[in-house]
Amino acid sequence: MSTATVAPRAPGSPIVSRIVIYGLLGLFALVYLIPFFVMLLTSLKPMPEIQHGNILALPKEPTLDPWIRAWGEACVGLTCEGIHGYFWNSIKMVVPAVAISTLLGALNGYVLTKWRFPGHRLVFGLMLFACFIPFQAVLLPMATVLGTFGQFGKTLINMTGMNFGFGNPTVNLVFVHVVYGLGFTTLFFRNYYEAFPTELVKAAMVDGAGFFQIFRRILLPNSLPIIVVTVIYQFTNIWNDFLFASAYAGSGDVMPMTVALNNVVNTSTGVVEYNVNMAAAMIAALPTLLVYILAGRYFVRGLMAGAVKG
Repeated sequence: MSTATVAPRAPGSPIVSRIVIYGLLGLFALVYLIPFFVMLLTSLKPMPEIQHGNILALPKEPTLDPWIRAWGEACVGLTCEGIHGYFWNSIKMVVPAVAISTLLGALNGYVLTKWRFPGHRLVFGLMLFACFIPFQAVLLPMATVLGTFGQFGKTLINMTGMNFGFGNPTVNLVFVHVVYGLGFTTLFFRNYYEAFPTELVKAAMVDGAGFFQIFRRILLPNSLPIIVVTVIYQFTNIWNDFLFASAYAGSGDVMPMTVALNNVVNTSTGVVEYNVNMAAAMIAALPTLLVYILAGRYFVRGLMAGAVKG
């Protein structure tokens, strides 16, 4: 009877592999974080240091004045209003768009997995196809739809004297992001609910629970991982959107943060104040950065939660 021989493991090889892996990860992190580091340093420097110094040098006289000016006095167009108002415009757009698209995606995933109907695969396939339509392809059709909404809103105002928000730039952007994000949110929840035990749903039906009772009391309480994934994904995409915002928000006080930030950078006259521009860019990036810091560890965990059925 022959015995299999096992090749001796090279001494110290796991340590060497770990050093190589962590060394490469550290190198990639350094390369990725250098632009962020330069932005932070520039936003803390006065203009003479930026004009006559090294961009990687630490500030000799650190100052928060660029941050204060970017938040409250950065020039947009012919006025100097600051970007704080546009920051809240983005908040007012992002929060309802993320909440509505997440809720509708959860309902779609629930219906497509636990209340299947003839043609449900075709419906899901069409919604999945919508995920691959580029932004530019829907600009004109969506503008036509939003124009129709605006006319309908004016008609309602003339008939009832009440403004229901149709045609409002913020409402328009919420509608656009809900529609465009619905394919992705449905995909996330459908894959997650596919692995959810159907027996629990059938048992609830036997006990007399209805459609919304099952959804609210059984599926939603067990959907926290995929809800976190969906919220992070939608929040990041909507907050950083520039194309839809510049196309449908118009100009003036209703612009989101990304459009206002672009105007701050491109309407500088005379000496370009790089410290104020960098501070404004940092302020615009802080919400998504905080979201990933606080909930980033749940992102991959939530994606993997629905990857395996059973």
